[in-house]
Amino acid sequence: MRILAAMSGGVDSAVAAARAVEAGHDVVGVHLALSRAGGTLRTGSRGCCTIEDALDARRAADLLGIPFYVWDFSERFRDDVIADFVSEYQAGRTPNPCMRCNEKIKFAALLERAIELGFDAVCTGHYATLVPTESGLELHRAADNAKDQSYVLGVLTAEQLAHTYFPLGTTPSKAVVRAEAEARGLSVAQKPDSHDICFIPDGDTRGWLAEKVGTATGEIVDRTGAVVGSHEGAHAFTVGQRRGLKLGVPASDGKPRFVLEVRPVSNTVVVGPKEALATREIAGARFSWAGAAPIDSDFRCDVQIRAHAEPVAAHAFVEPDGVRVVPDEPLDGVAPGQTAVLYIDTRVLGQFTIDRTVSAVPVGA
Repeated sequence: MRILAAMSGGVDSAVAAARAVEAGHDVVGVHLALSRAGGTLRTGSRGCCTIEDALDARRAADLLGIPFYVWDFSERFRDDVIADFVSEYQAGRTPNPCMRCNEKIKFAALLERAIELGFDAVCTGHYATLVPTESGLELHRAADNAKDQSYVLGVLTAEQLAHTYFPLGTTPSKAVVRAEAEARGLSVAQKPDSHDICFIPDGDTRGWLAEKVGTATGEIVDRTGAVVGSHEGAHAFTVGQRRGLKLGVPASDGKPRFVLEVRPVSNTVVVGPKEALATREIAGARFSWAGAAPIDSDFRCDVQIRAHAEPVAAHAFVEPDGVRVVPDEPLDGVAPGQTAVLYIDTRVLGQFTIDRTVSAVPVGA
């Protein structure tokens, strides 16, 4: 196949490209410039997509003997990922920028251009596996559960899966990938993984959002509506948050309180006991299937609401206004804006953006 290898400058994408070359494919490397004002240095595991990362990707491509290009996707990234991140927080939701980047950039904008240029597939260093079936490719978890990235790939459609290539999916551990990179002479063999939002490399999401949307004093209330504190912008809070609340009125039982709800229209934050974070039902109108759609409108599955959360057994219902999921056990700290990915065993069935939740603990209980 003609393969376009997306090379971030990290060890995973470098080894993925190397395996594609070794498998006999015609490979071209490309690094995505997602910011026109990228930093020139990377500190440890903070940040990515820097000039340093582009140079690391180029060195890896040179070692592999493949052509290499840098494509400027900064405007698309700004409009589809960063702007979406800000608007979601302003709407009181908790977005996942990695999901949006996969959906809008790596497997939409990049894949579209790759196909236009005659490539058969885009290769990335994601840890996930593709399983061919009579009805098309299925997306499954990686062999290494600790590194599995199928959750953030849950937004991919059947058409996109047909043009993807994940060489690392069957690798038993990240240690094997690093050892392989070392043996191949790749300079990124021991480079740290990036764990932060790439466009907020210092990790200060609250400060970054304050610069983008400003501050506005509002009330912090408990579940009965009683005012227990104030804040400088509801966008700085997310469901499940405990630290940084600075409440002026202590709870009657003396226990910590957590953010239960963010109401952007009234600029209000609702807090309450940890037990009130339990959620007995979630639903969302924006959904997609990763491969063939389910045959039945209601079915058993597992639901996962964060990249590294444990999957929970559940019952899913496909309804006229979206997908509704009732977990066997209450989910903890679910926030609108999060992505719920549905699995059947190791297979990713599909995903939806959560926009409705039902608490397992009624007010006053």
